[in-house]
Amino acid sequence: MINVMIVEDDPMVAQINKRYLTKIEGFRLAATATSVDEAIQLLDTEEIQLILLDIFMPGKLGIELLAHLRKNELEIDVIIISAASDLERIKKALRYGIVDYLIKPFEFDRFNTALTTYYEQARLIDKQDSVSQQELDSLLLHRDEHVIAEELPKGLAKDTLKQVWDAVQKLKEEPFSTDDIVNIVGISRVSARKYLNFLKDIGILDVKVIYGAVGRPVYQHEYNQFKEHLIKNFL
Repeated sequence: MINVMIVEDDPMVAQINKRYLTKIEGFRLAATATSVDEAIQLLDTEEIQLILLDIFMPGKLGIELLAHLRKNELEIDVIIISAASDLERIKKALRYGIVDYLIKPFEFDRFNTALTTYYEQARLIDKQDSVSQQELDSLLLHRDEHVIAEELPKGLAKDTLKQVWDAVQKLKEEPFSTDDIVNIVGISRVSARKYLNFLKDIGILDVKVIYGAVGRPVYQHEYNQFKEHLIKNFL
């Protein structure tokens, strides 16, 4: 069982993280903190393996907790869950060795992927003294291509996927919406969502849900260039 600490000052977000965590096997919520100072104090009394860490908090920023962990050589992993989406902060967090970074708002699927991937990595490391190159690639590069089927799901057509893929290539430099795809390809929103969800499921697209004051939520898609090679199985 992996002991988790949630460090989050927003009670609503903290509650969401707690609820999501209970849905995933292998994890136990051991502590919660609303500030960096409180988290540091709890680390003296709690045995923690993983921290779900916000960046923007009153007082010290979450990055300062990361710095504290590394300065004191504490063997604790960190997944950032934050609204901070600027590249400078993200790069700084990556330099401190975070294992994943979730940008708020996010859906359970993305949270689940982060936690289950971490769990599989931790299990691999704990169960043996050495690894093969293939196992190491899976650990470091998340190369799980062997589990990806080479046939399109029922209801999807290769020709339409090719059109959607070509549209994604035109839009990939910036986040784009379902309507952007619809305007280029000329298919319905329902159809466009099916193909975009497929690209999300195989890891090529990351999806954020943006809730406005009125109307339906907007799904913003971001291109993951490190997974683009997976499309070759389907075109």
